[in-house]
Amino acid sequence: MFPLRLEEVSFSANGRAIIERLSLEIDAGPASVILGANGAGKSVLMRLMHGLLVPTSGAVLWAGGKPARQAMVFQRPVMLRRSALANVTYGLALAGVKASERAPQAREALQEVGLLALADRPARLLSGGEQQRLALARAWALHPRVLFLDEPTANLDPGATREIETVIKAFDAAGTKIVMSTHNLGQARRLADEILFLHQGRLAERAPVDRFFKQPASPEAAAFIKGELPWV
Repeated sequence: MFPLRLEEVSFSANGRAIIERLSLEIDAGPASVILGANGAGKSVLMRLMHGLLVPTSGAVLWAGGKPARQAMVFQRPVMLRRSALANVTYGLALAGVKASERAPQAREALQEVGLLALADRPARLLSGGEQQRLALARAWALHPRVLFLDEPTANLDPGATREIETVIKAFDAAGTKIVMSTHNLGQARRLADEILFLHQGRLAERAPVDRFFKQPASPEAAAFIKGELPWV
């Protein structure tokens, strides 16, 4: 499945270039965090890697062809008008899991994210943090080899953010490759092994997390760490 390669990838919408001739290679293992200001192109890049968007030019290539066992969690997860448990079992059904195995696997996933007690509650009545944990439970149940996370705590309070980060660390510890976007410097420090710094649709810098924050190599990254880049 790995490496995932992006070769000269560009993406434009409504006549505006969002990603410009970006090339990189993602391997299994270390957690990769895509960091950058709002408007840098992080969400679009995540969707290109996951396959939800097709590049305007260039190529997104998985080793061995079409990827298997990948999942993505968005800023605002889509909840079905069903219980928390049914939201997870539905995802398992789409993945072809046997009917007799869906409920046990779904309950195990809800347990992992701390939502088993709310299994029968309508998903749309859950709090924002609980809905995001439910989205992570849907991913957990599928045991993905790679998990894409697009600003998963952007709209959450500090307590809910800590809960989500705990689940993300559990994915990482279980061997799932984490690829996550954020504009939160503290979160990047806590969760990343490596930083991919995106600036105006271009990969301005890639470095291990400690080196990135101590000795940023690009002026754009240095300015962002100091809070000097405009958030557009």
